[in-house]
Amino acid sequence: MKRRIVGWRQDEVGDWVAVLECGHGQHVRHEPPLSFREWVLTEAGRRQFLGFELDCKRCEEEGITGNG
Repeated sequence: MKRRIVGWRQDEVGDWVAVLECGHGQHVRHEPPLSFREWVLTEAGRRQFLGFELDCKRCEEEGITGNG
């Protein structure tokens, strides 16, 4: 289920988590396998991705539709 990024926070070990419009969070790491996201390391880069849509796995698993 596509959800827009509305903010950012860091988890307990300092990894960046996108806060989605539904209220769920999704980790956005710089170096997961086969993916480089250097933009997540700077405030300007993260700001550029506000409004970008990510798949919310929790909404899909919970069968939530609409905006949460």
